[in-house]
Amino acid sequence: MTALPGETPGTVGTDTPQDTVSPPEAGAEGPEHAEAPDASDAPDASAASDPSDASDAPVASEGGESSGTPADADDDAKGEAEAEADADAAPAEAAPAAELSEAQAELAAQRELRERIEKRKAEKAAPIAAGTGLSGTAADLLAAVRAVESGEKAGTAFFDRPAEAPASRRPAPAAAQPPRTPAPEAVPTERTATPEALDAVRAVLTEGGAPEALARPAVGALGEQAAELLRTDPWRLLSVPGVRPEQADGFARALLGADCGPDDGRRTAALVGWLLERAALQGHTALDAVAVRRALAERAVGDPDAAVRDAVEEGVALVFQEGDEPSADDAGAADSDGEADEAGDADVAREPVQVLLGLDRYALAEESLADGLARLVNTCEKAADWAEAAASAPGPSAAELIRTAAAAGLVAHSGGEAARAEPAALIAAARGLGLRALGATHSEDGRRRLAAATGDPDTAVTLSGLLSGAQGPGRDEDGALALDLLVVLDAPQLDVEGAAVLVEALADGARLVLSGDPGVLGSAGAGRVFADVLASHACPQVVSRTPDPGPIGELVSGIGIGELNQVDAPGKEVVIVPVRDAGEAVHRTVQLVADSVPRAFSIPAEETQVITVGHGGAAGTRALNEALKQRLNPGPGRFGGFDPGDRVVHVPAPGRAVPGVVLSADAEGLRLDCGGVPVVVPQERVESSVRHGWALSAHQAAGMRWPAAVVVLPGDAAQGLSRPWVYTAFGRGERHLSVVHGVDQALPHAVAQVPAQERTTRLRPLLEALPTPDAAS
Repeated sequence: MTALPGETPGTVGTDTPQDTVSPPEAGAEGPEHAEAPDASDAPDASAASDPSDASDAPVASEGGESSGTPADADDDAKGEAEAEADADAAPAEAAPAAELSEAQAELAAQRELRERIEKRKAEKAAPIAAGTGLSGTAADLLAAVRAVESGEKAGTAFFDRPAEAPASRRPAPAAAQPPRTPAPEAVPTERTATPEALDAVRAVLTEGGAPEALARPAVGALGEQAAELLRTDPWRLLSVPGVRPEQADGFARALLGADCGPDDGRRTAALVGWLLERAALQGHTALDAVAVRRALAERAVGDPDAAVRDAVEEGVALVFQEGDEPSADDAGAADSDGEADEAGDADVAREPVQVLLGLDRYALAEESLADGLARLVNTCEKAADWAEAAASAPGPSAAELIRTAAAAGLVAHSGGEAARAEPAALIAAARGLGLRALGATHSEDGRRRLAAATGDPDTAVTLSGLLSGAQGPGRDEDGALALDLLVVLDAPQLDVEGAAVLVEALADGARLVLSGDPGVLGSAGAGRVFADVLASHACPQVVSRTPDPGPIGELVSGIGIGELNQVDAPGKEVVIVPVRDAGEAVHRTVQLVADSVPRAFSIPAEETQVITVGHGGAAGTRALNEALKQRLNPGPGRFGGFDPGDRVVHVPAPGRAVPGVVLSADAEGLRLDCGGVPVVVPQERVESSVRHGWALSAHQAAGMRWPAAVVVLPGDAAQGLSRPWVYTAFGRGERHLSVVHGVDQALPHAVAQVPAQERTTRLRPLLEALPTPDAAS
């Protein structure tokens, strides 16, 4: 290669992986960091012990990257959904089962799962109280989110939260139905609000000095009674995506006058819920109670302990600790060191414990997922007739995976890109034995690569397509997926809610293999399922011994262990392009995509993907996409800034970034071709869920590969770099990798010393506490 990445002077970009973001706080734009409107960029952020610091956290841009700051997300909030968009839209109207879109069906399945879990919990002695006032977000707010975060409009910095779908799960198809071809996808429509409700909310907002533009999202979040709720409890405004505590405080003062105070129970309850929602955008499913109390104190709450107790009693948050659950008093009274007070006998002191607070939706999902994984482990019977299939496997790692899957209901498989051939061999072997086996991937690109590896297109589906029923074998008479073996590739992209829905859909006795590369960036949604399963040792683990080939594979493998090595690239598979500033970075990137790569490697521009650290800044995705459009597909942007032939990324649901190409536009909306699947995006959702896609963030690119990748590292994003970010970005090119390098020593520093930040979750201890067949015997 031309130069050693770490030795080339320059500047790094600002696509701060969400791994580096701390729990959300009042001013923090976590959604962006978590790829707010672009939920495709997952929050890989770790749980900073103090959510109050989040207000100082860089505003992330779409896809989980920050604009001009180390945050890894920008316009797309995981709440759009992303956000997502990038992560969240308002609940859609339930449509006839046959017309449900993929996103609708998936969200509906999640809603049904939560209802089922709540019913199960209600039957136990200690039911979990459901939170209140924490409903989904309105889709039309996404446009405002993007405009505000990009600086185009003044006002609130909005963020999005995952929306709850009101529709029920699509009826299960007959057993063993043949695979179906995906139908044209339609984006869910927003839940409409009556003119009377909107007028009433506008009146209250105007009276409180809040912008009337919040009326529609307020109705989406609070329902038709939004006006009455806001008048009696002005802090319910924090339920509206993007509204910050100081803005809700001003609204409350205008409505309540002298009756308004910092320790008002309505205010403190809303703040606790807001802190936990913001933390979820960063990937956490729970927060340390000490951090929550500290954040409340920073918000002028005089008695944080009492505020936490009240929030728990009112069902805004659930409280957890290792062992027996503490009481609400314990949650509020634990001292700043996380040590509980003495109870009863003063001579008997409790051991230090960590008290966690979480939202019911994530608590229920984690408990359901843990129970479901234990069910798979305990109901699977060993298969004795897989020995011959293992013996004929293409390699020793594939043989080990086949033998392990024959003896276990849950298996974790880890490895790089070349190791994807091993789960492909497992699927082929299982189908050869007459089993109903299938592989599910994070993206359409991953589905195509898996189908090529197995040699059978019917063996591969996308995870979203499988859960929605658009792809795969459908459901049996009991509503379970008609499968004996499911292999989930790109497992690090699984968030806890999606994983819970998936496991709930598997029948007793089915086998589940979670396969992925532990080194890549994590999911856009809350949780760290794959990492928690590996860390808990709840199932057999198979580590691939198949290395990724070629100079790119050698470079990425070194990054995975913290080493940025110089590699031999006789065919210029890896090229370092040093730049002095962001302007030169944009110029050289356009030159590489339009001229150099096509000429040297015969790779057309449409097969080269640009990846950068952030969405904002002089060399973020926005600036790069603008420059690349002018060079590759100039046009007036006749429909929402887009023209036929534009490369775009569509975010139909939280955590999903789907590359596509604009075909045309008409009265129904913008028509896209997303990997061979026609998609129609209504005009009102174009701005919030579609953006140009010549340049993506690393979070958006996770789970996909292209013949060539150009990774742009502008100097203003050095703080956004981490080992997982570099590992993910550098691994997206199959044949060629160009690094537009302007960060000097920030790149080797990030690879060697900036690992992924931990997310605060409860799944690992839940898995460690579950009984296994060996333990039972």
